[in-house]
Amino acid sequence: MTGTLIAPADAPGRAAHRDPNVLRWLAAYTSSMVGDSVYYIALSWAAVQQGSPAQAGAVMAVSAVPRALLMLGGGVIADRFGPRRVVIGSDTVRCAAVLAVAALLFLTSPGLWPLALLAVMFGTVDAVFMPAVGALPARVTSRDQLARVQGMRGLAIRFANVVGGPLGGLGVAIGGAATAFAFAGLLIAVSVPLLISVRMRELPRDDKADALGGTADAGAAAGGRGPAPGVGAVSAADSEARGATAPAPDKADARPASPVDDLRAGLRYIRGHRVLAPLMLAIALGDLGFVGPLNVGLTLLADERGWGASGMGWVLSGFGVGAGAAALLLTVRGRLPHAGWLAGCSIVAGSVAIGALAFVPSVLAAVGVALLVGLLAGLSGAVCGALLQTQADPAYLGRVTAVSGLVSLGFAPLSMPLSAAAIGVWDTGPVFVVSAVVCGLGGAIALCVRDLRRAELPG
Repeated sequence: MTGTLIAPADAPGRAAHRDPNVLRWLAAYTSSMVGDSVYYIALSWAAVQQGSPAQAGAVMAVSAVPRALLMLGGGVIADRFGPRRVVIGSDTVRCAAVLAVAALLFLTSPGLWPLALLAVMFGTVDAVFMPAVGALPARVTSRDQLARVQGMRGLAIRFANVVGGPLGGLGVAIGGAATAFAFAGLLIAVSVPLLISVRMRELPRDDKADALGGTADAGAAAGGRGPAPGVGAVSAADSEARGATAPAPDKADARPASPVDDLRAGLRYIRGHRVLAPLMLAIALGDLGFVGPLNVGLTLLADERGWGASGMGWVLSGFGVGAGAAALLLTVRGRLPHAGWLAGCSIVAGSVAIGALAFVPSVLAAVGVALLVGLLAGLSGAVCGALLQTQADPAYLGRVTAVSGLVSLGFAPLSMPLSAAAIGVWDTGPVFVVSAVVCGLGGAIALCVRDLRRAELPG
């Protein structure tokens, strides 16, 4: 599937929030994310109705296995076949599968097996979908607008989280899980024609020629930013600006590259990049220290303090408002100066707020601290995401996003059972403090690594 091509990816264009092409992409992305939120509500409800709580938990968790195992391969697919084509195909498959299960539930009570199969399929497709989604903005807008697009994407995620739950609940109230699944499938379906209408920014002709060969593997092996499938030659000045360590090799060295070669090239590219390598480590440590306390840890803290479900809901709302404000700030400003330094400082400050959350005396104080955590975590996450988008070559973005997603969705959730077990032994205070230290180490890396600390957003 080919799309209309517009100016090369590095050419300056209009502001992203005024660009109809970007707004079509944003509408497609938002519709798909709301559909995802409704899907998870429908899946959890249907699983509880069809089986025991333990079986329902297994159905909800099973999608994480193929997602984690196949994420790196999904990044290769996104870079090889183009992010737009992969996202359209992924959304089409997800829509068809969800609507098929909705029809099955309307007609009969099939038990847990179709739900488990749907969850596995969703996780498998997500392994391809998520890297492609991360790589798509670089082909939709100019490089100087990628930071603003990252903020717009953050707002879309917050909107989906706010709207998806009530909409899924409405579907369940009207006609059970089948209706909720139908809502989810239709919302995902809306994204497909919108994505088809999105025009892609054309890479230079030399980039296309390099996409057919294996120069990326050679270039990455040399520690540089040699072209990969879909990426092309760039100037030495641009290589230096993006943290490369060596120029691209001569095209005479090009050789056919297999998917395994592309995966190795992507990993070597990240490892040899002076900004991306420490940025990945900072993101990993930040997520590991953040996920446990702000998920299972917060639930246990609310139970320990007697805040109840409503109190926990208010704390989570405070976090969501803070994170949304950070995304709005990046959307409005489009660029924040001293991005690397700002990311490091916000991670460190956010880690202090995470540690303090376990010691606040009341729900109101917890909401205020959670608002601060959300603002700082949202700011650091948005800036780190924008740096990732602007520092990586466009055709490496699928693999770069896959590595980042593997850390966030594969490794970081492991901290949740560890946090729960540790709280059972040592109480909430010490565990929150240790988590804050782990999170703060990510900020320390961002501040101590010179190239990352001095990294700037374009524009």
